[in-house]
Amino acid sequence: MTEPAAQSFPGATTRERHPLKAIPAADWAAALESAAKEVFGPEWEQQLAKFIVFLRRRVSGDYSVDEYGFDRELTQRFLLAVLRPIKEKWFRVEVRGIENIPTDGGALIVSNHSGTIPMDGLMTMVSVHDELGRNLRPLGADLVFRLPIVGNIARKAGATLACSEDAERMLRGGELVGVWPEGFKGIGKPYSERYKLQRFGRGGFVSSALRTGVPIVPLSVVGAEEIYPLVGNIPALAKVLGLPYLPITPFFPLLGPLGLVPLPSKWLIEFGEPIRTDAYDSSEADDPMLVFNVTDQVRETIQQTLYRLLGERASVFG
Repeated sequence: MTEPAAQSFPGATTRERHPLKAIPAADWAAALESAAKEVFGPEWEQQLAKFIVFLRRRVSGDYSVDEYGFDRELTQRFLLAVLRPIKEKWFRVEVRGIENIPTDGGALIVSNHSGTIPMDGLMTMVSVHDELGRNLRPLGADLVFRLPIVGNIARKAGATLACSEDAERMLRGGELVGVWPEGFKGIGKPYSERYKLQRFGRGGFVSSALRTGVPIVPLSVVGAEEIYPLVGNIPALAKVLGLPYLPITPFFPLLGPLGLVPLPSKWLIEFGEPIRTDAYDSSEADDPMLVFNVTDQVRETIQQTLYRLLGERASVFG
């Protein structure tokens, strides 16, 4: 018995059935317009045009940075835009006391530090810009600027080395400067010590404020302690990698990259009343007792505010 001859059909070939050719050009245009409205909003045509101009300037090198490497346009149009949904949708940051930050002129914002990675600094930067329209210039540890990619991004976002010379130059120039005196001791402390302030160094930030006569604004942040609960450390491996600590959390490294996703804790950040320094003579910045007393005042203000905010927060994730 012979096999029946293969029947040929005049249907379309594989090439002719390409999925892109099955969609009319008008449908593609409608889909792209819908996507543009979703990304850029109702005035998507104007926003898209501005975005194209922005990209053209970046490619051609037609943009400026200040003496510290701060790229204002890139920070506002890209970096803060990326962080804003995390602030508003993930951590649901509630900002209080923004009126305590001067609307112009130099000021020093001093905050507690926590969270295993410095997410609190990033959320503070976005909050200050959104609420006040000012750019917060963070002071960072030298390790930040030694890291590949991270160091370059930090510079472009307005950060500079945490040294008195740069801090005082910025403050005299009318900048809003942020400092986290606990340093790595704050963000790397165990979860069992959450919201207990570590030592504030030797008070170098107070000396800078006294020399420049700018107000010190205490900042208390509740919520960052819970994003990566630190339950352990691997000091030997951290030393090999040149890191201050290598964290172990309930999800990292157990869940691999998934463990790097921060938990969606509810954040409260409150800017306290400014502590004025313009009544002192700049020479008093070298008085160790005065520096100690002001440092202790700032630290105690932040600590007591943390306790109060913890009592007001309904729940960690609520």
